[in-house]
Amino acid sequence: MNDLPHYLSDEASLAAFLAAFEAPELPKAEWTHAAHIAMAAVYLRRYGSAVLQPTREAIQRFNASVGGPATAYHETLTVLWLAIVAEALDARPCATDLEAATYAVSLYGLDSKAHTRFYGYDVVRSEEARMSWVEPDLKQIVPHFASGR
Repeated sequence: MNDLPHYLSDEASLAAFLAAFEAPELPKAEWTHAAHIAMAAVYLRRYGSAVLQPTREAIQRFNASVGGPATAYHETLTVLWLAIVAEALDARPCATDLEAATYAVSLYGLDSKAHTRFYGYDVVRSEEARMSWVEPDLKQIVPHFASGR
């Protein structure tokens, strides 16, 4: 990914982006796939194996702030992307949040369809997958954090 988002220009920009997301005051248009990936990288560094609950809460709070329905949050996709980013960061440890977010976004910021390598059906539309973690049926990935609700 050659053109990185503005919030990856320096640590202060990343911190401001995350603060706006968590407030929640981030404009809906800025909550892109790359933004999800950057947030996941930082949250994995912040929360380690306890990452899922604060991620879930932050996304749900943001979704509500922009008028999204309660059903907008997708548990399986959240767990899957946290696991994908965690694997990448485990393979290449990063010294700072900015380095981790930049690395993760460079790998996956444009890859919003990666879930299709793991699921042989339309997991996005699955009500079961939206509500709780559903194991992949094509390619396995093991989340190293609690996935229960």
